[in-house]
Formats: sequence, C-alpha cells, structure tokens
Amino acid sequence: MSFIWFLIIGGILGWLAGMILGKDVPGGIIGNIIAGIIGAWIGGMLLGDWGPKVSDFYIFPAIIGAIILVFIVSLIMKSLRKAS
Repeated sequence: MSFIWFLIIGGILGWLAGMILGKDVPGGIIGNIIAGIIGAWIGGMLLGDWGPKVSDFYIFPAIIGAIILVFIVSLIMKSLRKAS
C-alpha cells in the first residue's frame, strides 16, 4: 500500500509543480508521477530533508525540485519544437 501512496503523492507533486509554473507536464499522469518523484529527489539533493513528510517525500524540497524539473523539461520541449 505504501508504493501506491508513493505514486499518488509523486503525481500530486508533479501536477502541483506544473500548475505553479503554468506549464503542462508531458506524458499526462505518468509524466506528473515521474516529475514528482524525480523532482523530490532533486529537491532532496539540493535542499536536504526538512519540512513535513508525507509518504517518504519531504513536501517543500520535493515541490521546489519538481518545479525545477518541470521548468527544465519545458525549456527542452520548447527548443525541440522550434527545431522542427
């Protein structure tokens, strides 16, 4: 059951990062889950473990990391669209 919560919280974090930036995460729900999980890892590496913890995610570093990841992915996608 904790793996399902892990996926749900990762999806919510990815969705929230996309909403804050006003960008869509490529890949829909799966993209949101991946962005949330990888963003949580990035945020943990950059900011450490602090703030409230939900299902192995420290919320504040995870959201900041997911925002960074969504921003970078949106820049890459934008440059790929211009190249086509």
